[in-house]
Amino acid sequence: MSAFQGIVRPSLARIVEPGGGYEQHGDHYWGSGFFIAPGWLLTCAHVVGKGGAAVWRNEDAVGVVWQGGTATGRVVLAKPRPSVPEENRPRWELPDIALVHVPGARDAPCVWLSERPPSIPAEISLHGWSRETGDLGVRDGLGTAQALDTSALLLTGILPVEGVSGGPVVDRESGAVVALVKGVGRSEGAAVPVTALHELYDLPGGDVLHTVLREHERHHLRRYRAGGPDDWTRAQLRLRTRGAPGLTPDLRVHLYGLLAELPPPSGPGEVMDLVHEVKCRVLADDYRSPIEYDPRTWREGAGLLHDLPDIRGTANSRELDLDAVLLYAAKVARHTTLARREAAPAGVLRDLADWLTYRSGMARGPIAEEIALALAPILNGNGNGNGNGNGAHALSVASVREARPQARADVLVEIGDPGYGDRYPWSVKLLFDGRDVSPLDGDDRGVPRSRLRETLREPLADALRKGDSGENLAAVEALLPRQLFDEPLDAWRLIPDGADEDVYDEWDPPYMPLGRRRVVVIRDRRRNVRDAIPEWRRMWSAAADGPLAAVPLRDEAAMSGHAPSVRRESKPAAFGRLMGAERGSVPVYCGHVGHGDGFAAMATALAAGHPLVLWRRNGQNHSDCQEFHRRAGGFLAKAGSAAGLRDRIQELRVHASAPELAVDSGWADGVAFLFDPPDRPPYGTEAVSPPPMEN
Repeated sequence: MSAFQGIVRPSLARIVEPGGGYEQHGDHYWGSGFFIAPGWLLTCAHVVGKGGAAVWRNEDAVGVVWQGGTATGRVVLAKPRPSVPEENRPRWELPDIALVHVPGARDAPCVWLSERPPSIPAEISLHGWSRETGDLGVRDGLGTAQALDTSALLLTGILPVEGVSGGPVVDRESGAVVALVKGVGRSEGAAVPVTALHELYDLPGGDVLHTVLREHERHHLRRYRAGGPDDWTRAQLRLRTRGAPGLTPDLRVHLYGLLAELPPPSGPGEVMDLVHEVKCRVLADDYRSPIEYDPRTWREGAGLLHDLPDIRGTANSRELDLDAVLLYAAKVARHTTLARREAAPAGVLRDLADWLTYRSGMARGPIAEEIALALAPILNGNGNGNGNGNGAHALSVASVREARPQARADVLVEIGDPGYGDRYPWSVKLLFDGRDVSPLDGDDRGVPRSRLRETLREPLADALRKGDSGENLAAVEALLPRQLFDEPLDAWRLIPDGADEDVYDEWDPPYMPLGRRRVVVIRDRRRNVRDAIPEWRRMWSAAADGPLAAVPLRDEAAMSGHAPSVRRESKPAAFGRLMGAERGSVPVYCGHVGHGDGFAAMATALAAGHPLVLWRRNGQNHSDCQEFHRRAGGFLAKAGSAAGLRDRIQELRVHASAPELAVDSGWADGVAFLFDPPDRPPYGTEAVSPPPMEN
């Protein structure tokens, strides 16, 4: 049997109906669960869902039984969750996970959660309660976990019995819980990786997970120091070859305990920034991981630095692991010193710096020197606190500020020309430094235009989390076919799927319209899949240098608007005028460009090479075209250059949404921007296109 059979059982719980369900021989058993922190239990949403409406009304309606006693718990986070408490769900989609608060179980031992995705295939053991053989009791089994997809594991060699759903799946090599049992299919079982916790962070109230995982680290460090027989760290040490180099479980439990006391990262982008810095230092200067992860804690960043490939041929993998993790922790300490969001508790940074200084002797010489350099501002700080009650060190901000003037990456949303009738293929990617592209999600078959916002909302939210780094927010570049140029991407709100927009405050930062909080610009897909023409390069060079000045996209609109009786400028005349416009000219139009006169004029401007265009996407029934063009010209003159224009786009949209500022900025309501420099992806990458039609 698994070496962890005995150590899992004290952390294992059966989920029951409160009251009569506490009896082991009762008929009110729902499933299994396990404690991940004192008073906090993880299980499947479908397990607690057996309790009905009371569970989803946030009542204390979940009965919990474990070796140490019984208690009643309350579901705090769950996904999926019924839209109304009384809803009876016929099936439970992934991630099928629920976090239950059980205040009466603070003394229950807790499992060790893996800090990284499982290495597949993995030899595993699974554990849970079942009455499959008649009596209700603990059932354990051995098997193998294979990747089903990014959100689920396939369990082979063992078939989970009824009732173990919600129980833990232990990786027998690492000695960590890597998943929870979801259930059984026709011939195999399925499990949900513990990384599915990431999906709970994004729910209302999801920040409680930072508290839960901090308590997880404290619990294991406390138990290791106490030296008890039910200690996961010592059990993991027994799995390890004596004397092997690398980050040992005892070092890890101390390091993670120290990292947990720091203010948590703002999102995955902040963690991945530091992970990338370390990989570039330890592996190769230009290293770029082909895989994107979604870490939400500092410990998960350290987990991504295990099993690094020795690209330079200078060390074994265990030495690289130790170098990388210690350097990463030093960078986390240095990064956190700025305390932009909240200050670290008294002494925490000093404790971490002291521990790393002592352990840095285990790293290779150059890495040890770099660790010392990163920690110097903390170790040389003046005093142990700044006197403001939060215990932060009084450090020189100038001495620790790292140059990170931009987001980790911007987000590239690419929508292709429609296939299958009106279905638009789409993809979402990260765009690093305007050069490197990392695909995240997409669908070559596409969706109708009416479903683009609904379909892209979750992939776009995920990409933005990974692109943001601290206070630096990712921009959105939408690479669109021209008929979609009026799609109101800047007005999209990334509320959870199936939720009512009215429930979410439009001034709550995560749920604001995109263009109100971050830069949102449009690029032309058609010309971006080919090499840049000389006119485009020349126009971009002029716009980049500045100054900028407005030129009408349609010559007649600037004076006469959209009246049917107005004589339209011919395409040759418009092309000659726009081609000959003075340096830094930006075409401006007071109407939409997705069809009609505006569509034809936009095609002409693009043919003339213009990389910047400003227009109003919300229709053509306006009587203020002269005013719009005048105001837009003033705005462009103040922006000064292409970079200045990009920097002011989001500010302009905020002002346009404020009634008291409408006198000065109301003209910009519904404004859209083409910001399309040459020599940026996707040229040279595979274009998004629908698959060939099937016969």
